[in-house]
Order: sequence, then C-alpha cells, then structure tokens
Amino acid sequence: MNAADLDAVTLDAYGTLVTLADPIPALADALAERGAARSRDVVAVGFREEVAYYRAHTSEGRDENGLARLQEECAGVFLDSVGADLDAAEFGPVYAGAMHFEVLDGVAASLERLQELGLDLAVVANWDLSLRKLLVEVGLDEYFSVIVHAAAKPAPGGFLRALEELRVEPGRVVHIGDDEVDEAAARTAGVGFLPAPVSTAIAALT
Repeated sequence: MNAADLDAVTLDAYGTLVTLADPIPALADALAERGAARSRDVVAVGFREEVAYYRAHTSEGRDENGLARLQEECAGVFLDSVGADLDAAEFGPVYAGAMHFEVLDGVAASLERLQELGLDLAVVANWDLSLRKLLVEVGLDEYFSVIVHAAAKPAPGGFLRALEELRVEPGRVVHIGDDEVDEAAARTAGVGFLPAPVSTAIAALT
C-alpha cells in the first residue's frame, strides 16, 4: 500500500488519535464533595464498569437527547458500582467533565504529513456526539474534512457515510485504528487497514 494509490485516510479516535488522562482523582473528589467519599480502588472499579457500559451503548449518544440520556445512564452505572446514593442526572455532567483527553505522540506531525501528501482525512469512531467538541479541544479538528461519530463499528455504516461525504471509492482509502473492530468494519466496507500507532502506519505508506 502506497500513499500514491490513495485519495483519503480515515482514522479511529480513542487509542489512535487520543488517550484518556487518569480520571480517578477527579471522580473521587466529586464523590467526596457530595458526601460519598470512596477509595481510589473502589472508584477505579466503578470507572471500569462504566467504560464497559459506555462501549456497548455509545451509538445511543448520536444526538443531544441521546447523549444526555447516555451520560445519565453511565453515571448511574458508576454510582451503583461505588455504592453512592446520588442523583445520576446531576452527576452525569460531572462524570463526563472528569474525562480529559490528550493527543498521542506523533499524531499531529503524522496528520500534517498526510495533508502534505494531498490526502483527505476523516475520523470514523465509536464515539458519541461529543466527538467533534473533543477534537476541537485537543486541536485536531482542523485536520479533518469529515467527522463521523456513533459509527457502530464493526458494522460498516460509519465508513460508508464517510466515503459518501469524502466522495471517494473504498479501494482508494485506508483506515488507521487500534482495535479489531476497526479492521473488521474497514474490511467489510472495502477499505484498507493499517494498525496504530499513526506514525508507524504513515511510515508504511510513504
């Protein structure tokens, strides 16, 4: 696979472009402020249970109403796990606000290199409606002409939407991701696949 044979590159978000800063201290503080102090270990278990729930339901956060419901449900899963009798509706935005993401090493330089090669870039991610806001916050939104959230990978629908917006043929696109669902969805959509990290994938293209 060579960059000269491509018109566009799509990328996953979490684990490919960004990673999560440790949210446990902020979550522990939020609980303590509401009279429900818990140990770091207990908070960490609750967080892991919420993450599992979120991953299974992320596509439900495709619009404003769905995102609000999803945040409340995720907060409820977390609060139940840590045994805190708090209002999930009130805690939902607090929980979401404890999530802060950082750009992975080499990503910005790699995206700039892809643009220099004349390739259109898109994000196709199993993320809720907040995906675009996240990319703005970490300074990556300017690189992408198309952003597809709630892609529901391993189903190919998110890729098909991206291809339509990019106006490119699947055989002229490669996807970079860090998970087997990325590869499965890309293959089903007829798109090539390269594993993250992004810098290594770009080196393979050039």
